[in-house]
Amino acid sequence: MIKKIPLSVLLSSIISSAAIFYLVLPSPAFPPPPPGSFQSDEPADTESPYRRAYYTNLTRPEIMAYYDRSFRSIIPIQYRLNLPPEDAYSVIRDQTRSSFLEEIIHPWRESLYVNAFVPVKPTEQININKVHYLNKVTVHYIPSHPATRLTVLLLAGISLYWLVKEYTHA
Repeated sequence: MIKKIPLSVLLSSIISSAAIFYLVLPSPAFPPPPPGSFQSDEPADTESPYRRAYYTNLTRPEIMAYYDRSFRSIIPIQYRLNLPPEDAYSVIRDQTRSSFLEEIIHPWRESLYVNAFVPVKPTEQININKVHYLNKVTVHYIPSHPATRLTVLLLAGISLYWLVKEYTHA
């Protein structure tokens, strides 16, 4: 005799399997430098393997389109947040100058912060090796380990189970 599987168990299994598959997909590599850019070798820009800075003549839409494409790999879900430039002090590095700051997110996975400083005063102009650049872009990659992602999923699942059990038996 064939035993019927409840619909809730079947749906939970499908959703859990999809979530596990999504969370164990490999993380994308650190994006390569934007085309035509020059990588900064200042100590603040080289102190972490997850943070790099570049001098470039690309505009904001070009920079963000480039990183949006470069950070997209086999991860199907990705979105962008426009953050206030003041957050660059805590997200990128203290004393970071910022004209705009955006975050590209793979939910429950990794994030890529893209910060750019566009000089407006004559004393702030960027000239490196006799080349004038329109802005300095600092990129900060925040990866996560698959074991950490799965642990968070497990704890969220346990919490959800307890909440459903608590409120359906009340």
